[in-house]
Amino acid sequence: QVHMVESGGGLVQAGGSLRLSCAASGLIFSINTMGWYHQAPGKQRELVAVIISGGSTNYADSVKGRFTISRDNAKNTVYLQMNTLKPDDTAVYYCSANGNGGVGGRRPFSSWGQGTQVTVSS
Repeated sequence: QVHMVESGGGLVQAGGSLRLSCAASGLIFSINTMGWYHQAPGKQRELVAVIISGGSTNYADSVKGRFTISRDNAKNTVYLQMNTLKPDDTAVYYCSANGNGGVGGRRPFSSWGQGTQVTVSS
């Protein structure tokens, strides 16, 4: 079983910055895609950004130019640098990863973190 643990959320004023981190642990053979999603109250969970093993990235239109996703493959960790934050960015942020685990990488996995609250005040 692969566990994801997030950190870095909090309260920030509009225009400020936060950096989220998420580390995967367990018997991991390889990680293909890592990503960040957010869910605001009363809304569905939405994609914020993803990064694949080769480094290609994709962002939601609402965060392009403000957020940057990166990963450290040696640490099985994904980051989300969030700049110029807006009140509309307020949500619970979840990280995710999918790949192969177990002995010899024979067990595919898809895991989520527990979520970290980001609140942006106006």
